[in-house]
Amino acid sequence: SFYNLRYYLKYKNEVKMKKLLFIFGTRPEFIKVYPVIQEAKKQGNPIVLVNTGQHKEMLNELLDEFSVEVDYDLKIMDSYSGLSEIVSGTLSGLEPIVKQEKPDVILVHGDTAATLAGALVAYFNQIKLAHIEAGLRTYNKFSPFPEEMNRQIVGLLADYHFTPTEMTRDNLLKEGKNRKQVFVVGNSAIDMFQ
Repeated sequence: SFYNLRYYLKYKNEVKMKKLLFIFGTRPEFIKVYPVIQEAKKQGNPIVLVNTGQHKEMLNELLDEFSVEVDYDLKIMDSYSGLSEIVSGTLSGLEPIVKQEKPDVILVHGDTAATLAGALVAYFNQIKLAHIEAGLRTYNKFSPFPEEMNRQIVGLLADYHFTPTEMTRDNLLKEGKNRKQVFVVGNSAIDMFQ
């Protein structure tokens, strides 16, 4: 259950009282990461919120509805349109933020361009990476495209894998991930309705 992620945030030394930087850019990402942000706040973690702006209008409406103020808005869709441009623009936008904020852990969700860019920035800066909704796999690199490869690449870079189900955990274990770094936590979107 999602309780496992709450427990992890509260008691595990790896993230307890560490500065957490959350990266999201789409409405579904925010919906699923919002309960994690709330729990991190409750536990007293210093947090930094970065909106890449991939779903500009839809996400901004939701942020307003939940009275969430982001620390940084990259507004990537104002300047970039193609997939390569979105990823490279997100990378270049995140780099100075990460250098300035110096987070202990970067948290990304799912399989979007923001997730991939966040994972790469964490790796380039040697910062711990937590992947929420980890372990989803089709093992067909073009289906869904580009999400499947985003998931797999992020899975290679992540230090902590928070999976929604036993099956997604098993996918990661079959890939050789360390059992101590894989946690079944359920679907955090469900917590939006509790």
